[in-house]
Amino acid sequence: MQPLQLLRQHREWRRHIVFWVGAVLVSLTALGFARLATGADALFHRMTDHSRLLALLVPPAGLALAAFTTTRFFPAAGGSGIPQVIAAIEMQDPASIRRVLSLRVACGKLGITLLGLASGASIGREGPTVQIGASIMRALGQGLEMSQARALVLAGGAAGVAAAFNTPLGGVVFAIEELSHSFEQRTSGTVLTAVIIAGIATTALAGNSSYFGHTNSVLPIGVGWEALLVCAVCGGVFGGLFSRALLAMSEGLPGRAGLFIGRRPVLVAAVCGVVIALIGWASGGATYGTGYAQANALVGGRFELPLSFFVAKWFATLVSYASGIPGGIFAPSLAVGAGLGRWISTLLPGAPAGAVVLMGMAAYFSGVVQAPITAAVIVMEMTDNQDMTIPLMASSFLAYGVSRLVCRRALYGALAERFLRAVEAPAVSGVMMDEE
Repeated sequence: MQPLQLLRQHREWRRHIVFWVGAVLVSLTALGFARLATGADALFHRMTDHSRLLALLVPPAGLALAAFTTTRFFPAAGGSGIPQVIAAIEMQDPASIRRVLSLRVACGKLGITLLGLASGASIGREGPTVQIGASIMRALGQGLEMSQARALVLAGGAAGVAAAFNTPLGGVVFAIEELSHSFEQRTSGTVLTAVIIAGIATTALAGNSSYFGHTNSVLPIGVGWEALLVCAVCGGVFGGLFSRALLAMSEGLPGRAGLFIGRRPVLVAAVCGVVIALIGWASGGATYGTGYAQANALVGGRFELPLSFFVAKWFATLVSYASGIPGGIFAPSLAVGAGLGRWISTLLPGAPAGAVVLMGMAAYFSGVVQAPITAAVIVMEMTDNQDMTIPLMASSFLAYGVSRLVCRRALYGALAERFLRAVEAPAVSGVMMDEE
C-alpha cells in the first residue's frame, strides 16, 4: 500500500473516531446536565416552599448574578446557544469560531444556565446543550480541515438535541432543518452517524423512555380536525408573536433608552427577575423553571393547572430571555404549547383533550422556531405516539405558515445573523468576545 494512501486512511479513521468519541461525550454531558438542571429546579422550589419572601427575592438576585457573570466572563454564552452554533457554521475564521465554541464557554454556559434555573427563570437546557455539544466536538477536532471542523460543529449541536430530549430522530431532523445550510452538510453520513451514536448512548444510559411518557391519544375525523385548524392558527400566532418580540428585544431600543439599557445589563436582569417573581407568585409557582412538570401533567391528562397558564408561561419565558442570561426556549415552548392545547380543548369539548394538547405543543413550537418537521418529530418522540404523526405534521406546517405571516424572519437564523455581525465588528457592537 502506498504511503500516501496509508496517510489518507489514517486521516479518515481519525476523523471517524473523533466523531464517534465526541458523540458519546456529548451524550454523557447532556445526561449530566439534565440531572443537574432537575436538581437546580428542585432547589429553587425547596427554597420558595420554605419562604414566600424568598420567591420574591431569589429571582432578581439570581438573575442579576447570572447577567454579571455572563457579561463579565462569558459574553458568548448568553441566550439560547443555537444561534451561536448556526453562526459558527458560517464563520470562516478559526479564531472567531473558538471565541464562540470553546470548552471555557461551554462550562460557563452550563454553570450559568443552572444558576438561572436555581433562580426560577423560565428557561430550558436544550439550547445550551446544543452549544455545549458543538463546543465539545470542536475541541476534539482541532487540527482538522475547515470543512470537517464545520461538520463537527453541526454534529455536536445535533447530537446535543438528540441526547437532551432522548430523541435521536429529532436530532437528525434538527440538523437538517435548522442547523445546516448546504447540501453537502445535509447529506453528511458522518454527521448523521454521530447523532445516531449520541442517541444510542443516551438510550443505553438513560433507558428507552420518553420525557412525557406514553399517550394513546388519537384524532378522529370531524371535530378533531377542527381542533387541528384552531391549534395551528393559535400556535402560529402566539409563536410568531413570541419570535417577533425576541427579535425586537435583540435589536434593542433606539436612542437614550437603548443606551441606558445596554450599559446596565445587571440592572435589566434584576428588573426581569422581579417580573418573573411576580408572574410566578400570581400563577402559584407554575411558571418557574423549564415547564417539564407542567407539560408532563397536561400530556398525562392531569388538568389541575389554570387555563391562563399558557399566557403566564409565555410572558415568563419572554422576560427570562430578555434578561440576557444563558437559557433555551425549547422546554418552556413545549409547556406553553401544552397549555395552549388544553385551553383550546375547553373551547372544543368534542375533540379528545389529549390529542389537542399534543397538537398545541407541536403548533406553538413550530410557530416559535419555524421548523415544522423538527417540532412534529420531537413531540411525537417525546410522547411515544406514532398514531398522531399526521395530525402533528399537519398542525406544525399550518402553524409555520401562520407564523411566517406574523414574523417574517426565522428566529434562530435572524439571531445568528446578529451574532455574526457582533463577532465581525466587536468594536461597533460593544460585544467583547472571550478567548479560549
